[in-house]
This record gives sequence, C-alpha cells and structure tokens, in this order.
Amino acid sequence: MKQFRRRTRICILLLLFLSVFAPILLLYGSKGFIEDVSSFKGRRELLKLSLVKEEEGGGLREPILNVYRDVNFDSLVSSGSLYSGVNSDETRENNDITKRNGHLDANSSSRQSQEEKLLLTPGIKGEVGRATLGREQDAQLHTQRVTDKTIKEMKDQLIRAKAYLSFAVPAGNTHLIKELRLRVKELERAMGQAGKDSDLSRRAFQRMRAMENSLQKAARIYPDYSSMVKKLRAMTDNAEELVRVQKEQESFLLQLAGRTTPKGLHCLSMRLTAEYFALNPEEGKLPSNPDVHDSNLYHFVVFSDNVLACSVVVDSTVSTAKDPKKIVFHVVTDSLNFAAISMWFILHPPKQAKIQIHNMHNFDWFSTKYNPPNINGHDSQDPRYTSTLNHLRFYLPDIFPVLNKVVLLDHDVVVQKDLTRLWRVNMMGKVNGAVKTCQGHDPAFRRMDLLLNLSDVMVGKRFSNKVCTWTFGVNVFDLQKWRKRNLTNVYNRYLQLGKEKPMWKAGSLPLGWMTFYNQTTGLDQKWHVHGLGYHSGIKLEDIEHAAVIHYDGVMKPWLDIAIEKYKAYWRKHVKFNHPYLQQCNIT
Repeated sequence: MKQFRRRTRICILLLLFLSVFAPILLLYGSKGFIEDVSSFKGRRELLKLSLVKEEEGGGLREPILNVYRDVNFDSLVSSGSLYSGVNSDETRENNDITKRNGHLDANSSSRQSQEEKLLLTPGIKGEVGRATLGREQDAQLHTQRVTDKTIKEMKDQLIRAKAYLSFAVPAGNTHLIKELRLRVKELERAMGQAGKDSDLSRRAFQRMRAMENSLQKAARIYPDYSSMVKKLRAMTDNAEELVRVQKEQESFLLQLAGRTTPKGLHCLSMRLTAEYFALNPEEGKLPSNPDVHDSNLYHFVVFSDNVLACSVVVDSTVSTAKDPKKIVFHVVTDSLNFAAISMWFILHPPKQAKIQIHNMHNFDWFSTKYNPPNINGHDSQDPRYTSTLNHLRFYLPDIFPVLNKVVLLDHDVVVQKDLTRLWRVNMMGKVNGAVKTCQGHDPAFRRMDLLLNLSDVMVGKRFSNKVCTWTFGVNVFDLQKWRKRNLTNVYNRYLQLGKEKPMWKAGSLPLGWMTFYNQTTGLDQKWHVHGLGYHSGIKLEDIEHAAVIHYDGVMKPWLDIAIEKYKAYWRKHVKFNHPYLQQCNIT
C-alpha cells in the first residue's frame, strides 16, 4: 500500500513537472528556431549592404563564376532529396534554411550542406551527386571568354536600339524614344575607341545595364518581332553593301598607288638628271670596259625605270657574290630615266663589279621589230602592262648578240645569296630556268586559264591547264638555244594574234607562258620566294633561306602601302645617308 502511494506521488509530481516546464521548453525551442531564421535574415541583409557599398566604392564588378563539370542530378531526383533517408517534405523545409545560412541541421549536426560548401567556397573541389567543381584556372579562363564578349554585346545593344528608333513612335511613348536616344549616346561615349573589354571604363558596364533596361521597355511596347527582324535584315544588307563598296575603293586606291611614282622618287630622279646634264661630256660616261661582253663572266640583266629600285638590286647582288670581279650588270632603261640611273652609278659604282647602262631608244632594230600590245584596248590604261621595258625582255638575244647565257632579275627583288651558281644549273636542253608553282595552296600559284583564254580553239589545243606555271623575277636564259628555236618570232606571232581576238590578258606573263611553253625547266624553290608585294602570310624562315625575295604585286617596298614586316630586307640596301635622299625626304 505504501509503495502504491509512493508511485502515485511520483506520477503526480511528473505530471506537474511536465505541465509547468513543457510549454517553457517548447517556447525556448521555437525561439531558437526563430532566432536562427532572424539571424539568417540579418546576415543576408548585411551581405546585401556590404555588396552595395562595394559597388558604390569600386564600381560594378563581374560575379565570381563557378564552373561545374559533368553535372548529373538523376540520383537526386529519384530520391527527392539531397540526402538519402530524409523525407522530401522535411527536406524542403530544412533546405530552405540550410542552403542559405550554412548552419548545421538539427537532425544532422555533423553534416554541412554540400551545395552550401560549393557556393561559399569558390575554387575548391566538391561534389553534388556526380557534379564536380572545376579548378580555379578553368574558372578564370571561362570568365575571360565571357568578358571578351562585352564589346560585342554593347554593339548589339546599339543596333537593337537604333532599330527601335527607326520604327514609328507609338502614341504616348515619346519619352521612350528620348530615353533610347540618350542611352545610345551614353553607350557610344562609354565605348569610345575601345577594342577590347579591358579598355572599357567602369561606367561602361553601368551604361550597358541601363541600355538593357530601356530595351526591355521597348520590347514591351513593340511586340511585333517580325518588323524588327525585317529592319535588322535591312540594316545587315546595307552594312554588307557598304563593306563591298569600301573594298572596291580600297582595291582601286591600291592599284592607283601602285601606278603612281612617289614624290620622293620623282625628286631624286630630277636631282640626279640635273646633275648629270651639268657634267662635262667626258664625265657623264661610265668607265668603258671590254669585259662587259666576255661570255666567261656572269651577266645579270635588269629592266628598270626606277633608280632607287635598280640600285638595291645591283647592291644586294654584288654584296652577296663570292667573286664580284666576275659580275657584269646590264641595266636597260628608257631615255627619260637614262640620265638619272647613269648619274647614280657614276656617284656609286658597284664595288669590283662592272656595270653597263643601256638606253633602249638607242637600239637600231627596236622600231622595226617591236609593236606595242593592245594599243587601243582597255588594258593600255595600266602602264605596268603596256610598259615597253616589260616586253623588251623577249628581245634579249637581240640586245646581247654575243652573250650565251644571262640571268634576268626584276627590279623589285632583293638578292640574299650568291647567284653565280645559277650558271651551273643543268638546263636539260630548255631555254628558260625558273621556279615553278604547281600546288594550289601556294599563294603565287596561277592556273593557265587565269591569264589565257583556253576556251579559244587554237589556245585550248596548244596549252594545257594542268601544267605547272612560273613567274618572272629570277630567270636563267640560254640565249644560244633561244636563237636556234627563234622564240622571239614566236612571241611576236602570239602578240599579233592577241590583237585580233582575246587570247590572253594584259601583261607580259601570259605571253611568257606561251612563248616558253615546254621550254622551261624548274629551279629549286629556294632560289626564288615571291609574293612579298601582296601576301602577308609568307613564313619568315622561307624568306631567310631564299636566295632571292621578290616584291611582286602592288605593294612595292618603296611605297607607303608596302607590307611593313618585309620592308627591312629592302631598306638595308638603300643609302639613306645620301644627301639627295635626305633632301627628297626618302626615309
């Protein structure tokens, strides 16, 4: 009985204890939960405030990007929770809090949310299912790729804004038009001349964001996207047409610059001419030397009307020769430039080598054998094609009747190695030795049908489009075989036929292909690298190893339009310390 009473008292005391303290415990627990939530909210507000202060102090900043690789949430979806063994309903409640504040869950005090770790610790590897965080370096590269697009995004915004401005203004929305015009001016001013994202100012990002807000307003007012597409297409067509016109103008100006003599070269020629005619008749002649007709010497021929270019060819050839005493240079020019070129080599004779200047108008046979090509055609407007000096190369046996072999050099070449070895090249019974171009990826490659009208019956039967082509610049000519095969008459016959019907395009190169067809042997590629006057992608190692580099094309090295990285090879042979060059501002 006593034990029963004692047990009853204990139960009553327990009930009293529970009735008094249970509400207190429940209240305490709810307060702790509320405090956790409120602390999270307060912490979040502080974080926002700190971010605002940072933006005000240091401008807008790009967000830190975390790169995830091979993300797969199949296991997460199947379980309905980030953690196995937890109810989906409970997970929703708990994750709403634990994902944001990173606190320990009451039911899993030893585990922190993996997603929270990834978000709060950038650059550290973690996993969510099979999701992995990339390395910090990968994140930086990805960020760089993203920020490189800012300039393009700004330009796109300007295009969209201008397209909206070209539409009819809806009633009651004139304020939007004013706002877009203001945003366009602000964004253009913020971009300035920036070519990359690093050139942008901090304010540019703010202007970009403001423009985006204005564009969103415009999108709600202009819901007709088809008209927007049509307008953008019209703007694209106009831009393409403008680019086409600009390219045509660029091509025309390049061609015009290539045909025009620079003021400095004209000045130099005039000064040399004036000084030449001021000399006594005896002083205006180069030293006579009977060896200039010796067939045992190495004879080089240059046809030129450019005194500076001619001097570079002679100087570079003589300076690289192993035995310059055996070199003879024959410079053929016209009467207009004969005095200037003669005066230059009187003042600067080549060291140890011999030189002879020829005036083509002194050739007695010239007027009877040569007929200018296309005198009434449209091609006659370009002096590069109708120049008599270009076609005079087909009369080499008549100009040098006692010589057996010569090397013809164009006046826009620079010699870098000894060329006397060309006299030991096996010509294999051919008349012409030249570097051939046989591959389509070669920038100098030209098919026969590019300059020849192979659709003509006579031309199509005699010439094949599959053969390798070649170009003038460095050519070895066997004059003995030339005379035996009477190739000068072959040239004249094709020249006359070309006047009767369109067989070939302007210039002396197609006539050279026709005249020396099956009469040309290929030289090693290292003898002649061409394309420096129009192609900027030639390998520097090919240029360094070449015996001769050729500035064929419009962009000659003495012009301002020349390719800058190739100029140094030509400039090192120019005598810039000469008083005339300095007075004529040739630098």
